[in-house]
Amino acid sequence: MQASANGVRLEVDLHGPTDGAPLLMVMGLGMQLTAWPDGLVDALAAQGFRVIRFDNRDIGLSQPFDELGVPSVPMAALLHTLHLPVKAPYTLADLARDAVGVLDALGIARAHVCGASMGGMVAQHLGFTHGDRLSSLTLMMTSSGARHVPRESWQVRKLLMSRPRRGATPAQTLDNLLDHFVALYGVIGSPAYPAPAEALRERIAQSVQRSFRPQAVARQMVAIAADTHRAERLPHITAPTLVLHGEGDSLIPVAAAHDLAARIPGATLDTLPGWGHDLPEALWPRLASAIAANAARAA
Repeated sequence: MQASANGVRLEVDLHGPTDGAPLLMVMGLGMQLTAWPDGLVDALAAQGFRVIRFDNRDIGLSQPFDELGVPSVPMAALLHTLHLPVKAPYTLADLARDAVGVLDALGIARAHVCGASMGGMVAQHLGFTHGDRLSSLTLMMTSSGARHVPRESWQVRKLLMSRPRRGATPAQTLDNLLDHFVALYGVIGSPAYPAPAEALRERIAQSVQRSFRPQAVARQMVAIAADTHRAERLPHITAPTLVLHGEGDSLIPVAAAHDLAARIPGATLDTLPGWGHDLPEALWPRLASAIAANAARAA
């Protein structure tokens, strides 16, 4: 379904009991609502949640923002490194207001919130700016953005900045694109729970067929680079908070989770051996139970 949220047209998906406790799921950089696996959503619904997934602005089936142009990611990275201001087409705070707009459109006063990766950064904004709308907060595989926190390895950074080769035909271009993402997820995925290559390739192909917006990914990457004061605002979060992170995460190293949990009053930290920067099927019951246990703290 389409909803008007914060004046933006967003694609929204609802799953689980209609009288269940609302759980708003905020996905990461360039990722569509379908990146929350159906099996994990089913596990959360079985915990009694009314699960709300949505495509962030500019992604998936939500409203595009191509009129804002494509910013230079390398320039934004350089400015960030030099501690100079980065101008973004829109901000993570804008994405947080969109998320609140989803709740408004659905008539929901308060919800449990779970954000992953960039979605966890957006969820942090929800926590310290819109805390009256949160019942609990789960921050998954994400970071405070503090400058001293270790970042991804050079190998991962090179893959993130690389672009798939254009083929001689549309079919070859698609194959190159799928090869690129299979290689990327092979590096950042869970070392203890590797996804079968063919299943991974099929899942990526389905995502590309639904929507593929690399220009939007550039805008969101610059929004992350521009968000430089998040860490100092984290002590203002009052919702019961769980920080969930994989000890095998090569994109956002687990040190970021320790830093994040230390900045949020009363936060609980849960790190899982062998978990990387993905959502492997083997961990769905464990993740659903952890989110439910944190939600119970709100009671």
